[in-house]
Amino acid sequence: MLLLGLDTATPAVTVALHDGGQPLAQLVTVDAHRHAELLAPAIAKVVADAGASQADLTGIVVGVGPGPYTGLRVGLVTARVLGAALGIPVYGLCSLDAIAADVDAGCGDFLVATDARRRELYWAHYDGTGRRIAGPEVTKPTSIPVSGLPAAGEGPMLYPEVLPDGLGPAFPAAATLCRVTVAALAAGDPDNMLLPPEPLYLRRPDAREPGAPKRVTSDLPGGRPPVSPDVRVVGPDRKDRDRIRPDRPDGDS
Repeated sequence: MLLLGLDTATPAVTVALHDGGQPLAQLVTVDAHRHAELLAPAIAKVVADAGASQADLTGIVVGVGPGPYTGLRVGLVTARVLGAALGIPVYGLCSLDAIAADVDAGCGDFLVATDARRRELYWAHYDGTGRRIAGPEVTKPTSIPVSGLPAAGEGPMLYPEVLPDGLGPAFPAAATLCRVTVAALAAGDPDNMLLPPEPLYLRRPDAREPGAPKRVTSDLPGGRPPVSPDVRVVGPDRKDRDRIRPDRPDGDS
């Protein structure tokens, strides 16, 4: 097995290569605005560092979010295109679950909360074993029903007044995506951890397709558009009227 893992659901662009027993290479770059620029070189570097080629890959796992639209789709599109080109399976994994898998299991129930922008958080509730109990959801920080629990992810750094008890890690690790996927495949995925490689946006993207243009109507006779009272309508002068009406003889008044 040679499994490629990647996640772009958070400001971190993270890529790893896993042989089914251990990670062979991993690269993490935190830059919220350069996902598209950073991902392809990161994949090439990780594969090269492991002494492999893309043709050696046997599968891909990609974080499906939740996450902001622009960054999240970079990883998903890349994973699906690469998987189709190589003819290998592509698995999806909730990015919050990947963070939860790296939380110390002895802390009891906890949250994973990541930045959803618009002053909101993506969050999910987990028990002490890392099993998801509720979520993922997107809400205002003050609307999280169990906000008193310890929390991993960026949430405690962004809103310490609501999530004062922070845990690590802040971002998902691609090596952890691979580890969770390998374990799920070996066990037959009894907890349904593996998902289709489709995005978990949880809300509509900020950018939307424009609607149909509005029709301008008027109550004036003939359907002419109304004229603002601040606009003075000026008709053609005498010379223009004569040009407009060639049937009228020159000089006729």
